[in-house]
Amino acid sequence: MLTVVAEICVKPGRREAVLAAIHHLTPIVLEEEGCRKYQALVDHQAQVPWKQNLPNSIFMLEYWTSLRHLEQHQQQPHMEAHRERIKDDVLDVKIFVMEQPADAVPDSAVL
Repeated sequence: MLTVVAEICVKPGRREAVLAAIHHLTPIVLEEEGCRKYQALVDHQAQVPWKQNLPNSIFMLEYWTSLRHLEQHQQQPHMEAHRERIKDDVLDVKIFVMEQPADAVPDSAVL
């Protein structure tokens, strides 16, 4: 299982528009083979010294069965249309693909 965390950095004032586009896309992505989770998250606004504040970012939390499924997802026509739809609102996208270490204790109780 792969975990994807993607940070979508949007232009100031455009976060809600991009979130609306993601909300429209989410049920379609969840139907894709190998997709186990596809969730948008935003910064929790808290004024504490140890936390970064990222009000113009959207974070995608995704679980994919395999890299093949993730690559197929990226090539789907609905994803190409989505990227085209939001391109003028997005400044940068950072994608992190992670996996648990081989000796990790399963955390199924947390989810």
